[in-house]
Formats: sequence, structure tokens, C-alpha cells
Amino acid sequence: MNGLRGLRLDEIVARLGGELRGDGAKTLRQVATLARATADDIAFLANPRYREQLAGTRAGAVILGPAVADACPTACIVTDDPYGYYARVAQWLHPAARPAPGIHAAATVASTLPASASVAAGACVGRNVRMGERVSIGPGCVIGDGVEIGNDCLLHANVTIYADCVIGARAIIHSGVVIGADGFGFAREKDAALGPGGGRWLKIPQIGRVLIGDDVEIGANTTIDRGALDDTVIEEGVKLDNQIQVAHNVRIGAHTALAGCVGIAGSARIGRNCTIGGAAMILGHLEIADGVHVSTNTLVTKSITKAGAYTGWVPFQEHAEWAKNFARLRHLDAMSDKMRDFGARLDALEKKS
Repeated sequence: MNGLRGLRLDEIVARLGGELRGDGAKTLRQVATLARATADDIAFLANPRYREQLAGTRAGAVILGPAVADACPTACIVTDDPYGYYARVAQWLHPAARPAPGIHAAATVASTLPASASVAAGACVGRNVRMGERVSIGPGCVIGDGVEIGNDCLLHANVTIYADCVIGARAIIHSGVVIGADGFGFAREKDAALGPGGGRWLKIPQIGRVLIGDDVEIGANTTIDRGALDDTVIEEGVKLDNQIQVAHNVRIGAHTALAGCVGIAGSARIGRNCTIGGAAMILGHLEIADGVHVSTNTLVTKSITKAGAYTGWVPFQEHAEWAKNFARLRHLDAMSDKMRDFGARLDALEKKS
């Protein structure tokens, strides 16, 4: 494992590019923060708020941008994208562990799988499952009939994929994820005998699928509902954090990232390269343009047609406008006192006149 034997600085730069300053023969064994790094570690500086830690770092090398390279007290790799470069180095030094191929005796498998697949104890693989090479199925996973899983996917323990859903290549799906459960689809059948506005809820069969593109990662206990008629679609490169709810017939565009506890109601359309902050709520049947950032806890009640940052509750606004209005709101009590005082003075003047 590279994290044990380490990597030379010149070896890193030869593969990943960047400008090397310092001893290229220096060997680094793991990544660390500027504050905690030792001589065997490689650190990074991407956020300006940690700039003051650079002078005192004991790291063997630092990944940083051109603007601060001259202030680095140790060897460094200069790049225009320090955070992305750090991620590549971290992947190289600390590759994810993969179980050995083979089907555990305590697994239940009703399909023919490639010899390179790994299926752990307690997992259940249904009929007519099409699985790519080097797929890892963790303990207790349930893979429904007719599911397709692409090459190099990793499913952690207790993932459930309902029938006929499709998972692209290199997906990472964390424990407790449920893909393809029924969406919340019910029709109310009126029945006057049940009182004013009364009726019985009739279940609408959810006959769509969930289609997930390549290089998607899904956090623990996230749920993605199958489509009612058409499919729910998660495009390539999407990153979903923990405990997210994606309702039926939602479409999330490529390389969009959602933080924890986001809720997306049915048939919403989210564009490419968006970011959605934690606990944001997006109402159903809305469209969000490419390149939109929705701040944490924002309630999106109408479609967003142009790129930009949006923040707020009811109603939400463009971020700059919301920030200006909120700054005024913070002083509302003081403004009220001034207005009351002004009114009292005005009354006093009127009485004198």
C-alpha cells in the first residue's frame, strides 16, 4: 500500500503535474493538516483562513497556490488547484481497501456473476442481475431482480437496490442506502361517508426505475425513490451526502453535489454543476438551472432560471439581495426604537405649535 511505503515528491509531480520546489527525493507517507503534519507528511493550503499556519508547519511538503509559494518554509508543490491536487495525492497514498473476489458461503446468489466480483456474508443477489467486473457487495446487501451494476462499484453493508434499477460504473454506495423504493404516489378517492373532504388513499403503482450514472457517490441512509411512470435519474459524477431524500421522477444533473439532509420533492429538475447546502428543501415540479448554489436551510419554492447563489426561506432570493436585507433585519429593533423616539418628538413639537 502506497501509504506505507510512501511517495517521492518528484514521483508525485511526474504523475500529477505542478511545479516542484525543494528536494524531489523527499518521501512522504500520508496526508495531514498544516497544524498536525510531521516531516513524513504532505499538507496543503487551499483556504486563506489557514494561511497563518503555513509559517509554523512541520510538514515535509505542502501543496499550495502560486500566491503563497514564496512564503512556504519547506518543500512544496505549486498548483492552481491545491485542493483538487491534494485529493489526488490522498487517493494515491491511501487507496480504498477492496475485499478479495469470491462469493461467501453465507450469501444467497441467484444470478451468474463475474469471477472478479465479491459478495459478502448475508448478501442476497436476485435473478437476472447483470454485474460488471470487480464489483464489491457488502454484508447484508439486497440486490433485486433485474438490477444492473457497472464495473468497479463498491456497495457497503446493508445497501438495498430494488428491482430493475441501474447503477453506473465506479459508484460508491454507503451503508443503509435504499435505491428504488416506491415514491410517495397516492390518489385520493372521494368518499362523503368519511366526512367533509374525506376520502381513501389509493396507491399508484410506481413502475419507473432509478438510473444512476458513472462515478456517483451516495452517502449513508440516503433514499432515492423509483419513478412513477418515467425514471428517476442521477447523472454522472453526482455526489450525495448522508440522509438525503430524492423523490420519484427527480433528475439531478451531472457533477452536482448535495449536502446532508437535503429533501427534493417529486419531479424536480436540478441542473449540472450545482451545489445544494445541508437541509435545503426543494419543492416538486421545479427546475433549477446549471451552476446554481443553494445555501444551507434554504426553501426553494419556485424555479431558478439562471446561475448564481440563492439563500433564504419564504421567499428565497438571490444571495446578495438576501444578505443585504438580512443585515438590515438584524438592526430592526434599534430602528424601531429610533422611529418610536422620532414619533414622540414629533408629537411634542405638534403640541407646542
